[in-house]
Amino acid sequence: MAPTVIRLCCAAFRWTPVVFISAIVVWSYYAYVVQMCFLTVDSVAEKVIYLLLYHPFLLMFVWSYGKTIFTPVGTVPKRFYLSKQDADRLMRENNEEVQKNILIDFARNSNLPVQNRTHSGAPRYCEKCKCIKPDRCHHCSVCGTCVLKMDHHCPWVNNCVGFTTYKFFVMFLGYALVYCIYVALTSLKYFIAFWTKGINHNMGRFHVLFLFFVAVMFGISLISLFGYHVYLTVKNRSTLESFRSPIFSSGPDKNGFSLGKYNNFIEIFGENKKLWFIPVFTSEGDGVTFQTQTTSTSSSYQTMGTTSPSTIPSSGDGVVYPTRTIDLDSDGLLADRQRWMEEGDLDNHMENGTNMTSSNQNLITTLQE
Repeated sequence: MAPTVIRLCCAAFRWTPVVFISAIVVWSYYAYVVQMCFLTVDSVAEKVIYLLLYHPFLLMFVWSYGKTIFTPVGTVPKRFYLSKQDADRLMRENNEEVQKNILIDFARNSNLPVQNRTHSGAPRYCEKCKCIKPDRCHHCSVCGTCVLKMDHHCPWVNNCVGFTTYKFFVMFLGYALVYCIYVALTSLKYFIAFWTKGINHNMGRFHVLFLFFVAVMFGISLISLFGYHVYLTVKNRSTLESFRSPIFSSGPDKNGFSLGKYNNFIEIFGENKKLWFIPVFTSEGDGVTFQTQTTSTSSSYQTMGTTSPSTIPSSGDGVVYPTRTIDLDSDGLLADRQRWMEEGDLDNHMENGTNMTSSNQNLITTLQE
């Protein structure tokens, strides 16, 4: 257990990106409202129009950003957790088939709605949380828990983007982009004037100059990021699933959860069209059970068939995601910690300092997803 001071320092450090973004937003408000609208714009009508349009954009941007930050992540229901007796029995067992049967029997007896599995056909198991992972669920090292429909851990919001927060995250990106575009367009006229006519010794106008630069810089970066998550939304994939496909009874399938563009959108934004673009939670389902192309949401756990070991999982569509995804998802039943990487590859096993027999090493290798 790390000392309290170290843990507090780490927690404070994780909030640094959020503080930075918040400071930029506060400064942009001062630069736009005070320095540009009140002190630079001469026309009263122009001031009123700028301010009336600016504040709704700012409100939706800040609202969706706050919801992304402070909404709790979706956690695994208690029925997915193994009892202490079963977890200890699983850890002591060295035989692959016995381990697999323990998990299959537990999932069947608990009637767990699990469709995803490892390459060996076993339910996906998290050795840290001691639970069978629901479909699309992964373990996050930063949050320290398994997160429902995990997309990635975002340092800019200091929170996991998953089932409970994905709508807010997409809206945050969208409204941030709109905010940047609006600020850049309305300040462009005065930005050009500063370069052609000078600043007239009014140093406060530098705020407007830098406001334009910052809006353009963030706007350009947000275009690709927002566009990528719109793509994931209409395909009904998470960032993790785009780099390594979920495995079903028929093998890996990156489109296994896709129900068509409209239905995929509805799954995240809900049926109520009036709430589509408002930062309130409207996503369909419970984050545990998901419709697929071949099964309905009412399907429960079935005995898992054999998944062909020769099937190679997809590494995605070649879309480069700019943020490193953090996930300590255990791919084998009792494997060492694994990390999701941007390229879809896995890091080598971390040495844990314990003496593992040759048979256990082979077991871990064969049970990787």
